[in-house]
Amino acid sequence: MKKTIFSVVLAVCCVVFAGRTEDVDAAIAKGVKYLAAQQAEDGHFSDAQMPALTALPLWAFAVGGEGRSEGARKAAAFVLKTQRPDGGFYVPKPGRGGSGLGNYNTSVCVSALFESGLAPTKAILDARTYIAGSQLTGDDTMAGGFGYDRVSRRRMADLSNTSYALDAMRRTEGVEDLRPKGQKRADLNWDQALKFVTRLQETEGERAGGTAYNERTPQAGTATNATGRVQLRAYGSMSYAAVLSMCHAKLTRSDPRVKSALEYCSKFWTVEENPGMGNQGLYYYYEILARALSVAGVDQLVQPDGRKVDWKDELAAKLVKLQRADGSWVNENNRFWEGDPVLVTAFAVLALSLCK
Repeated sequence: MKKTIFSVVLAVCCVVFAGRTEDVDAAIAKGVKYLAAQQAEDGHFSDAQMPALTALPLWAFAVGGEGRSEGARKAAAFVLKTQRPDGGFYVPKPGRGGSGLGNYNTSVCVSALFESGLAPTKAILDARTYIAGSQLTGDDTMAGGFGYDRVSRRRMADLSNTSYALDAMRRTEGVEDLRPKGQKRADLNWDQALKFVTRLQETEGERAGGTAYNERTPQAGTATNATGRVQLRAYGSMSYAAVLSMCHAKLTRSDPRVKSALEYCSKFWTVEENPGMGNQGLYYYYEILARALSVAGVDQLVQPDGRKVDWKDELAAKLVKLQRADGSWVNENNRFWEGDPVLVTAFAVLALSLCK
């Protein structure tokens, strides 16, 4: 009898899983088809001055089974043309301190190119050298982190750019074995990067375990607790960025910092908003959530009441529901460029690929 019940339950689970996979595959295929139709003749998407906006669809092509398509090849070729002599992928903008969001663009581009398999080894190695040279050093609160630009008028780092850089470096680290003899290997000061990340993590109060963007900008918040210490404003996407960064820095789920971060993520779990930010950066939240929990090896989040959340099921269902008839996704709130359906569709495809 017990064996029969188990067999029935197993069969039902397999049907549900298969159904979810079919829905996800269909949504990804529609999303990739939409992206392909938006590509310019020269291979770029959305804004030719921002290579990352072409790299993200390239990455979506790679995870969506179109990594060798003409569109993917044209996108990769366009991105490769934006690589500078210093190894970074960006379009120089003198008015922005000498570059155009060089750290952000390079981290996204090298990750996408690596996943597509359409880049020469030298291009990946040169980009790694650029990223490694962009990490802030010193002994202040910005040390160990990354900002948008390698060259900037002010010393600034944030968790979003830092998590992209750490992910890119860990993702492509195996390519260092192909570096020509005599060349200096590129790597980060991972201990200092970890200090930067954990410095932004709340250790007390309702949002304990959550993480802020950085310590200086308005996103960090200005509330002060009873001890007079600035209470950083932790929110959803940055807390997942912290989980991703900690895991890339080789912390395990048993580490108190990771456990605390995951407890925050469980406590404030939702796919209805980016906790603490509403619908601002909502699709970035979906993508970083999926990437962080996948790297951390987390299949379920246990909420304070004991309920276990299958985040892949809930996220996949939400994204499938939000997809528009033409295969795209878009955020009504344009902050962080999410009014651009190409950017948002790429985020959605990347997130869905991790829900299967």
